[in-house]
Amino acid sequence: MKQILRDSKTGEVRVADVPAPVAQRGRVLVRTHASLISAGTERMALDAGKKSLLGRARENPDLVRQVIERAKNEGVINTVNAVLAKLGSFSSLGYSASGIVVNVGDDVTNFRVGDRVACAGLGFASHAEVLSVPKNLCVRMPDEISFDEAAFGTLGAIALQGVRLAEPTLGESVVVIGLGLIGQITVQLLKANGCRVFGIDLDEKKIELAQSLGADGCGVSDDDIKRRVAEWTRGRGADAVVITAATASNQPVELAGEISRMKGRVVAVGMVGTNVPRDIYYRRELTLKISMSYGPGRYDPEYEERGHDYPFAYVRWTEGRNIESFLDLIATGRVNVERLITHRFSVEDGERAYQLITGELKEPYLGVVLQYDAERELPRRIEISGKTKTSTSAKNVRIGMIGAGNYAKGMLLPNFKSAGAEFQSIATASGITAREIGERYGFRHCVSGAYEVIEEKDVNLVVIATRHDLHAELARRALELGRHVFVEKPLALNDKELDGVMLAANQSEGRLMVGFNRRFSPLARAAKQFFDGRSDPLSISYRVNAGRIPRSSWIQDAREGGGRIIGEVCHFVDFMQFLTGSLTTRVYAESITSRNQEIVDEDSVFITLRFADGSNGSIAYIAEGNKAMPKERIEIFGGGKSFMLDDFRNAISYKDGREEKTKLRMQDKGQRDEVRAVFNVVLEGSDAPIALEDLATTTRATFRIRESLRTRLPVGV
Repeated sequence: MKQILRDSKTGEVRVADVPAPVAQRGRVLVRTHASLISAGTERMALDAGKKSLLGRARENPDLVRQVIERAKNEGVINTVNAVLAKLGSFSSLGYSASGIVVNVGDDVTNFRVGDRVACAGLGFASHAEVLSVPKNLCVRMPDEISFDEAAFGTLGAIALQGVRLAEPTLGESVVVIGLGLIGQITVQLLKANGCRVFGIDLDEKKIELAQSLGADGCGVSDDDIKRRVAEWTRGRGADAVVITAATASNQPVELAGEISRMKGRVVAVGMVGTNVPRDIYYRRELTLKISMSYGPGRYDPEYEERGHDYPFAYVRWTEGRNIESFLDLIATGRVNVERLITHRFSVEDGERAYQLITGELKEPYLGVVLQYDAERELPRRIEISGKTKTSTSAKNVRIGMIGAGNYAKGMLLPNFKSAGAEFQSIATASGITAREIGERYGFRHCVSGAYEVIEEKDVNLVVIATRHDLHAELARRALELGRHVFVEKPLALNDKELDGVMLAANQSEGRLMVGFNRRFSPLARAAKQFFDGRSDPLSISYRVNAGRIPRSSWIQDAREGGGRIIGEVCHFVDFMQFLTGSLTTRVYAESITSRNQEIVDEDSVFITLRFADGSNGSIAYIAEGNKAMPKERIEIFGGGKSFMLDDFRNAISYKDGREEKTKLRMQDKGQRDEVRAVFNVVLEGSDAPIALEDLATTTRATFRIRESLRTRLPVGV
């Protein structure tokens, strides 16, 4: 499909072919008919993208310090790969669109195929031919309005939320500073609310338009504007001022204070300077509110991404209900957006549309609508130019990649590339990422869906690096087709998923491998060799300075991420099973109890484990430490010997009263050697490096750890 992208390194705009999204749980799949360019916001994004890396670094000194610290602990190469993975090459543009529903995911009951909808959300309602939009960010269109009009839904909701915060009452005098798209809509909303409205802008034509749409008075922002507003308000000052300008200047906030009445209200909707002049705001006891975009629910992943709506009786106006209300106002003729449209472009001509926005085309503009051919047949596979024909040699590892998050981009893909893998096909939740990674690593093509990767005959290794809730199902499906599978941890989120994967793995000609990389590190192998030939059990202490992850993160979501015990503690359980050479038989866990609602108690936990050979282990997984402290420290005791491993970079062994130190040039957590082991499986037909029973026990142990936290009792695995 066609999508308009911004090059994150240069700020340039391009129209690219990317795979169309597929139906996902909680999402509505929409074939786009129209989308609206939000000129002010998108122009600022383009300007920011043109800043050099040095310029961005100067604006974010804290991030620079974090990068330096990471380089010290993990090595320069690993840090560079991680930073490049996060920077990316392309990003989407647009956040307000309309179209027709062509599919719905699980958990979506309020939309059906064929519904006409308006869509919202940065990263969701993009300038693209097909959109995958969370259900709470979709609203049915009234029959009376067109797709072009409905494409204004998000901007209308932004204006409406600003008006709601201003709390206007019938007959009040309200000033709108900035008569761009949102300003023109705000004028009309205030008139529909029974207010007297005065508009201010630098552009005479925008002033004329506002007057024709109902503004009672207008003026150019000049030295005389304060006097004109004073006259218009009969010397009383404005009851409320809504700032819809987009400028880094502090002038709109200063002007708003100077033209307000005593105890007036000021609402900042646009991105403006907010260095509040205390004297004027203090002497008039003004209220200043910053409007948070399109209404309650904004920036709340529970509402926006996971579909948990707020109760109507307690939150009357949400993002979705604001859009719905605005579309109703268009349908009844109380708001006119058709007159705000100055240009229409096809999506194929999107680069020219943005030349208008950036000023390369010297034409006045206001509302710029992109239109789409909704009947055009869309390819599900995008060939990436310059890639030669795939080799079918048995001596080639031909990768089909599903998902490509930061870890995959920063670790997995660079290591697969350096090992000589041939990249065949890639599918990700975002077609942009699939295209970007496809170009960077030389994939033959990018595709829409995961199953297309799994079913591709030329692929002999399926790599699964999606969010955690998809791991088990995709691994099971690939194994059933006889594919070799490498799946990032965790393997599954519950016993039922795990049982399904194990059944498929036991019956498959393919091998199942999971990304428990630490056992492949050189210091891990040295530790295991150090205790070779032992007859006594081991005692192992594993301390992890894990750092906090926000409660709102998808990793913390029980359904999508499973939490950090399932998602990361599995690493440390596997490591102990590797050292002892035996399986976990029992676990017991206790977490902190905090009154701070931002803290997830299970993120700071002490776990004890019992192993079949009589060994025991403890994991101290702590989220509340300082980042300057190295992340992982392991101490191993047994048979009169001791071994200490510090963050997979340094080690000290103690034997016969002597100590011996080992220091690596840089941190090595085993990712490179893990990839080599995977290659041996695919190319040589060797056994999987970790036995299925070990994989199952490690994963099941994390489930039992969570059970122990609930029951406060030891639990058998």
